[in-house]
Amino acid sequence: MGVKPLSDDIEAFIKALLGEDQDQVDVQRNELAGYFRCAPSQITYVLSTRFTPDRGYVIESRRGGGGFVRILRLKKTKADHLLYLINQRIGASVSAQDANAMIDQLFEQGIVNEREAALMRAATSTRAINLPIALKDTLRASVMREMLLQIALEQKEA
Repeated sequence: MGVKPLSDDIEAFIKALLGEDQDQVDVQRNELAGYFRCAPSQITYVLSTRFTPDRGYVIESRRGGGGFVRILRLKKTKADHLLYLINQRIGASVSAQDANAMIDQLFEQGIVNEREAALMRAATSTRAINLPIALKDTLRASVMREMLLQIALEQKEA
């Protein structure tokens, strides 16, 4: 079994700070770097790759003495989020990495369960789409769009 990357630990720590009932948390980059015994750039990397609007977060930063990083969790209804993904995020094509980020966010928000997320990842994986590279992202976008439309229909019926 491999070692868990430090980025995963930092992400989990920040999400634990946010908890279930908080929509924002202020942290100091240097304090986090000291806590994890890493460079502040590692904290910046995690913030810029794991706490993005596509994943449901916004980052505000104030530099200088007493500076901080504020992580805000976006509030959207499930229907709003699904419509955003269908209409704005999924264009003519979507990469496997972007599809996985969307699926992760759907799981974190409770829109899909663990099994559904695993099935979605399998259906959009590079291995499952046996086409030339130029066509993979186009087919993946179509598959993602159809899965999200089905979820939206089920949400509406519930």
